[in-house]
Amino acid sequence: MLLDGRDTNVSGYEKGNFLNPTILENVPLGKELIQTEIFGPVMSLISMKNIEEALQFVNSGNYGNMACLFTQNGAMARKFRNEADAGNIGINIGVAAPMAQFPFSGWKDSFFGDLHGQGNHAIEFFTQTKVVIERWPNIWSRKF
Repeated sequence: MLLDGRDTNVSGYEKGNFLNPTILENVPLGKELIQTEIFGPVMSLISMKNIEEALQFVNSGNYGNMACLFTQNGAMARKFRNEADAGNIGINIGVAAPMAQFPFSGWKDSFFGDLHGQGNHAIEFFTQTKVVIERWPNIWSRKF
């Protein structure tokens, strides 16, 4: 345990159950803690030998709320971003919880219902959207 958040006392709520930020490292992959979706200020750090092992781990689980990769290799970051089965991806940054303007993008058993009703997804549900892609040769851009 890199950071122990237990034994937290909150004034006025002494009988409550509170946990300060907790960071765990090198928890065996077969443990329930690693195979369960944990909400709260808990982060598990898992080191993998290579990108294939990392993707296999992320994609084999039942949950897909988020996954993060810390790397110096841009090609590995791109591979992870494109192939990880999770709705929120962090590359060299942890994704603790999306802000209101971000869509809730939980995948697999991390999502219930049929809409991602937060952020742009909620607005787009009631909006007719359009994507326009244009390319103008330089010679045309000088004409009016």
